[in-house]
Amino acid sequence: MNSGHDHYTPQPYDPYAEDDFTWSHSDGQAPRAPQTPQAQEGYEYDDQYYAHPQQHEQYAGAVPQQPHGQHEDQPTYALRTVQYQQVPDDEPGYHIPETPEAGWDMAASRRRAWVSRAVLLCIMAVQAALSLRLSNTAFQDEALYLAAGHAQLDHLLGGTELPRDYAAYFSGSPQLYPLLAAIVDAKFGLAGARTLSLFFMLCTTGLLYSFSRRLFNERAALAAAALFAVLQSTVVMGYFATYDAAAVFLLALTTWIVVRTDRAPVIAVLLAAPVGVLAVGVKYASALYLPTIVVLALLTAWPHKGGKAFVRMVVLALGIGGLLAAGMYTTDLMAGVRQTTTDRPHGTDSVEFLLEQTAKWGGLMFLAAVGGAISYVRRSRMNESPLALRLGSPGWRWRALLGLVLCGTAVLAPAYQIHLGTVVSLFKHVGFGLLFAAPMAGVGVTRLVGAHFRYPQLGIMLWTAVLCLGIQQADWRFDIWPNSTKMINAIESHVDSKGAYLASTPEVPVYYLYDKSSHSQWHSLFGMEYKDAKGKYYGGDEAYKAAVKAGKFDLIVLDGLTNPRVDDIVAAATKGNSHYRLLAEIPFRNANGTSEYRIWIKTS
Repeated sequence: MNSGHDHYTPQPYDPYAEDDFTWSHSDGQAPRAPQTPQAQEGYEYDDQYYAHPQQHEQYAGAVPQQPHGQHEDQPTYALRTVQYQQVPDDEPGYHIPETPEAGWDMAASRRRAWVSRAVLLCIMAVQAALSLRLSNTAFQDEALYLAAGHAQLDHLLGGTELPRDYAAYFSGSPQLYPLLAAIVDAKFGLAGARTLSLFFMLCTTGLLYSFSRRLFNERAALAAAALFAVLQSTVVMGYFATYDAAAVFLLALTTWIVVRTDRAPVIAVLLAAPVGVLAVGVKYASALYLPTIVVLALLTAWPHKGGKAFVRMVVLALGIGGLLAAGMYTTDLMAGVRQTTTDRPHGTDSVEFLLEQTAKWGGLMFLAAVGGAISYVRRSRMNESPLALRLGSPGWRWRALLGLVLCGTAVLAPAYQIHLGTVVSLFKHVGFGLLFAAPMAGVGVTRLVGAHFRYPQLGIMLWTAVLCLGIQQADWRFDIWPNSTKMINAIESHVDSKGAYLASTPEVPVYYLYDKSSHSQWHSLFGMEYKDAKGKYYGGDEAYKAAVKAGKFDLIVLDGLTNPRVDDIVAAATKGNSHYRLLAEIPFRNANGTSEYRIWIKTS
């Protein structure tokens, strides 16, 4: 116990202190405590304590205790005074960093370039896998072009006479793609020729990425390539030994040159002219897309060259026009151009049917392109990059024209085939147009996903839908013609270089039995002329009847699919005919159901 007076000393912030008690004046001196009856009875505050301040300092370090008597409590410590640092009101202690409006930086960097290229390689790997999984024997168009290529090769190397005037009815020059494909086929077979088409389509996807990146940015370019890579037309043309893959590649290369030379001297655009003309030579229908490329020469250069961009467009148009004119009038290809392109006979397919097929084969991607074009007109900057805020914009009219040109190109082929009333080759031509609409489709996907990949599920859903449709449609496309392996095995021993043969699809046996027969020995079911032994002339259906009745053909092969009406006429002519006997009936299944090969062989 303390020997001093039994009393309690209040401290600052003491919960037992009086609320109105002041502990110090401005000069630091402690005041004298007032005398109250309660203090005299319970707490013995006296003058002696306040007269000696040093006692206060000595006692401050001790533990104060409650007085005895009525308040027998445990000792209680006074609370210590805590000094707080004052923070100015105008300077907050913590600053929240500003969130960038977008997550992509448009500044070039090695890391960004390699990441984009890696994603592009993944897209191209998916495209290659989708094409390589397709399998069937040669389609009649593939067989025709490969057989013609071999004939052209023999003509060039050995002087052998051509069995047919291929230039008169081919929809592309027989001296270009067929010759190249035949060289590959001679070494690696049908799989090699189809792989050549895959190479062209993979290059097309890479070029699409490159010029879409030049027009917009990496995100739009990758989205465009991803959508284009899984389309039915892309997947099928990537493993289809026809000149379509080579033609679309050359169109993509022409577009790439035009876009990449937008800031170069005006004369540099002429580099695209021979490539564009070569595309037309490979497939005449490619000329439908040359006006789009010429207009792109103007639009891509306008932000950099202003009025000089018109000169650039005129220079390219004159270059392409001059080369086309020279090619047409120095070769014998005009007959093929008229027959397969300009004067092509009209079909009977309805407008509703053609629109339905077009929407099914490319509708989703076209809608994405239209959405991207509308969004781009409303807001020019690419919201994927914060630096886009500082980009100059050529104006909404320029953006609207660019969107109209790119999206409008996708409807050129469907519109022309609606005019012709035919669905033949439409699935391939849809892909030609979507090559040009793809950059706008990429913009549409990036706007759908949003900045910072806010809604990635929407872009994934769109791509997955296009992928599923592409797989299903490509599988169906490769299954619409029958597997001809058993048929070829059945007729191989009965074919030689002297006989005359009739077949529903003569191109297939001509290709597979090229070393045993030539194209001139085979006749199709699409038009025939015949003169009998007495000199009487027959044409059309009567020609088939008269020729079969006279035993003109050493072998007849019908599939019941290619031209069922004429098949029935020929089959009826063999009944009771002593010249023929049924060699084999080979059933097969295709995408449209079941049928069979019927093979007759001449007996006398």
